[in-house]
Amino acid sequence: MCGIVGGIAERNVVPILLEGLRRLEYRGYDSAGLAVIDAQGRIARRRAVGKIAALEEKLQAEPLSGQIGIAHTRWATHGVPAEQNAHPHVCNQRVAVVHNGIIENYQTLREQQRAAGYRFTSDTDTEVIAHAVDAALSAHGGDLKAAVQAVTRELEGAYALGVIANDDPETLVAVRCGSPLVIGVGIGEYFIASDVSALLPVTQEFIFLDDGDLAVLRRDALAIYDAAGAQVERPVKASSLSLCAVELDGHRHFMHKEIHEQPQAVSDTLEGRIAGDQVLVEAFGPEARSVFAEVERVQIVACGTSYHAGLTARYWLEDILRLPCGAEVASEFRYRNPVLQDNTLFVFISQSGETADTLAAMEQVRAERDSQGLNLPMLAICNVPESSLTRGADLTLLTHAGPEIGVASTKAFTTQLVALALLLVSLGKVQQRLSPEREARIVAGLKKLPRLIEGALVHEPQLEALARIFVDKHNALFLGRGTHYPIAMEGALKLKEISYIHAEAYPAGELKHGPLALVDENLPIVAVAPADDLLEKLKSNLQEVRARGGRMIIIADERAGIASEPGLEVVPAATHVGRITAPITLNIPLQLLAYHVAVLRGTDVDRPRNLAKSVTVE
Repeated sequence: MCGIVGGIAERNVVPILLEGLRRLEYRGYDSAGLAVIDAQGRIARRRAVGKIAALEEKLQAEPLSGQIGIAHTRWATHGVPAEQNAHPHVCNQRVAVVHNGIIENYQTLREQQRAAGYRFTSDTDTEVIAHAVDAALSAHGGDLKAAVQAVTRELEGAYALGVIANDDPETLVAVRCGSPLVIGVGIGEYFIASDVSALLPVTQEFIFLDDGDLAVLRRDALAIYDAAGAQVERPVKASSLSLCAVELDGHRHFMHKEIHEQPQAVSDTLEGRIAGDQVLVEAFGPEARSVFAEVERVQIVACGTSYHAGLTARYWLEDILRLPCGAEVASEFRYRNPVLQDNTLFVFISQSGETADTLAAMEQVRAERDSQGLNLPMLAICNVPESSLTRGADLTLLTHAGPEIGVASTKAFTTQLVALALLLVSLGKVQQRLSPEREARIVAGLKKLPRLIEGALVHEPQLEALARIFVDKHNALFLGRGTHYPIAMEGALKLKEISYIHAEAYPAGELKHGPLALVDENLPIVAVAPADDLLEKLKSNLQEVRARGGRMIIIADERAGIASEPGLEVVPAATHVGRITAPITLNIPLQLLAYHVAVLRGTDVDRPRNLAKSVTVE
């Protein structure tokens, strides 16, 4: 997987496909390719490893032209980065396919197709789709729509497809099943892409396919069929983006824009990783099941915001799965000569994938497992596919947060938590520590997350008003219990990063062991209050603060039963959230609070002093 572009027009689509691929480069990739049906009615293809510039060089040497075509940038899952594994995949010079997602039953299909006489030229799961469509075309008299419909009934997993065939050279078929796909509507032409940005040079009007949709694109007509095969209408929506739009897209700062992008970022992170009420274990890689089966403990290594995500996951893994888990700052881990235990899954988390301390910790683990012969598989959770971290890991899960420009991480943190929730479920189901019913409840909660985050964002005006409390302050205290202690840590980090106010986070139960001495009317205190089994204890801690005149802001679940009163402001930012969705949702108001405090104090929100987006030095 990474990016799909396709189109059918009265003009040569090759330049359009190339520009679309360029606009999807932010997703990361290791190879690129395109295929068209040329003037002679033949499928012609060019592929290259590396940057899109390498593909352009091939096209300059061997030009292509066609009025129907598909293109793809690939991030390796099944099969190493190599030209034979790059998309599009072609079968018998008859069918070309591009694919995002994972075909879970590809091994079974591969064996069946080998027995039927098909020869494989790649290591990918995608090639089975090309062979299957080829066989189905013969069975359905060259009808591409009927052939693809028949094939999708055989596929298990999550996927987005673009398919062309010279049996039906005036048709492009697109399918969405758990992986995003959008149709661009032009005048006498139609296009497909993984997201809107790829098609902005050719159209401003888009149709967003529903899960299970199959679309048949011709120059003069578009037909969409739902999962049951019934023809349906999907609305055409005009994009608010344009080629000339400022990158900030109407926001004052990138950080503000990225905070508001989180519902979509979460949706993108979940796309292709869940199917129905299950998590697809293979999203972590084709070897994930066998790797996870042997895991006896988990060790998370990260820095900064990513470390806070790891701390949250530690609570989840031990509480829900009863699986031992540690979380440690990479710079401490690498220098304390840690004892590494056999059958430990190491999880390295980084937004950029270039964090020096995290990479050094990974190399330390690699050297230790090689010298001692230990089973220490390494998983990278990262937002940048081509990073050093993802290249060095055994398994990878990309967060699909999209480009994050603001130095203070927001949507990267949220999507890291989503990725860790997917890891929790995957480990639990492989090791049978999680019942199917519990998995279904967690997946249902994850599906609700975009809406829950949108609900939290609604409280921005109240948080903007509360930010005035901090304008002349020099210190702040953040409190939380359980999974919300790391969220309090993240809230404190955001405030100190961009407003330059010293902020400290404490477990609420530790107040009486020292920090209570700091509490007075000059110390703003922010607490995170979910409606969980620690709520009553947290309320007791809050009373300790109230009794000493502390000014408090409570980010609360509406069910917590805490009401505003003089000196205590409640932001009811969530309701009906669960053990996993609560910390993700309640973190959003902390981001907004820090942002508006920084704006009022006049700091450089996106580029705070002394900090860099990617920490590539020790």
